[in-house]
Amino acid sequence: MEVKIGVQHTPREIVLESGQSAEEVERAVSDALAGKAQLLSLRDAKGRTVLIPGDRIAYVEIGESAARKVGFGAL
Repeated sequence: MEVKIGVQHTPREIVLESGQSAEEVERAVSDALAGKAQLLSLRDAKGRTVLIPGDRIAYVEIGESAARKVGFGAL
């Protein structure tokens, strides 16, 4: 699952591959935005944890991972 997170007053977005389901990510984002949790905590595919203050989240984009093509094939 690819997750893109925009943070206020930061020019770059945070992009991570997460092993969590879309529902789990959405629930964590909703809790952080509603104030139930002060931090948005997500775990990426390599086991690292990303923490973002809930009051600094500008946007979150949740999508499927794009399959990367390798090699020379006909288009």
